[in-house]
Amino acid sequence: MLTLGIETSCDETSLSVTQGKKVLSNVVSSSVHLHKKYGGVVPEIASRFHVEYIIEVLSKALKESHKNLKDARLVAVTNGPGLVGALLTGISLAKAISYCLGLPLIGVNHILAHLYSAFLNEDDKPGFPFIGLVVSGGHTALFYCEDVGRQKLLGQTQDDAVGEAYDKVAKILNLGYPGGPIIERVAKRSKGKNKIAFPKSYLGKDSLDFSFSGIKTAVLYYVRNHITPPGCDISHPGDVSGLISDICHAFQEAALDVLVEKACLAAKIKKVSRIVIGGGVAANSRLRDKLIDAAKFLGIKVYFPKMEYCLDNAAMVGVLGEELYRRAHRSNLYLTAQPNLEVV
Repeated sequence: MLTLGIETSCDETSLSVTQGKKVLSNVVSSSVHLHKKYGGVVPEIASRFHVEYIIEVLSKALKESHKNLKDARLVAVTNGPGLVGALLTGISLAKAISYCLGLPLIGVNHILAHLYSAFLNEDDKPGFPFIGLVVSGGHTALFYCEDVGRQKLLGQTQDDAVGEAYDKVAKILNLGYPGGPIIERVAKRSKGKNKIAFPKSYLGKDSLDFSFSGIKTAVLYYVRNHITPPGCDISHPGDVSGLISDICHAFQEAALDVLVEKACLAAKIKKVSRIVIGGGVAANSRLRDKLIDAAKFLGIKVYFPKMEYCLDNAAMVGVLGEELYRRAHRSNLYLTAQPNLEVV
């Protein structure tokens, strides 16, 4: 089955052509450069970007796959969660194609698509059951997955998502946006001269929920106490650059430790030997090293998606959409955007 995948939940406009789990094309056009000066995604700018470029991205995806629209047999589109204006752009295109060509349509949950992005790996694909950890700018959640479309939410963030915490800490340190790649890069420069330890929130014994607002606040107070009062201009760090590297390192270690420990705890509770990671933060090399090391000690195999499938992309939507379609999931032309869509 040839599936056209469409993803426009936030600031990436992406379309793909997939066949089974084979990706024939996966084109992503990002508007992140337009949001940098605001320190975060501006919904109106993201929506306008989707409207302006989605047809061009569609054309490129078809060209790279050496297919045309008439070859498609299914249209899969993200219908939530996400920014409502952004979602509506992709959904409108999906419904237009479905209606004009008489193709079946299926709405796909963005969080679940991230969860199954590791299935796009050519080799070493995960099997069921597994513990799924979604870590991105908008979501941090743990799932127990028995099969495609059969999953149970085990825990989620009670405030900030881990990617959001990265962005906010980067803003506190005036490092730029998006914060994840910047903090990871700056943290690698740390020499450990300043012994810094930020709090880790576990929310009680055996809790699988997350909280990252406390560590973000701890970073803010540390910066105020150790950088701002002496008159240092944090926008031009100079002599405090080493301190900023140590702050980034301490923050990253504390945040990732919680992710690793909770993922391993979930696997232990559910007695499964596989952990699958998805979402933008899955690209973090330190998270990969820490989780693989911790899981190996417990006899657990960890599966990460390829780097190109960590961020928002249509290939994960298309592949999951086809799997759901084969299991009798269906949508119709009344499909609409659900910005707060939950995983059921």
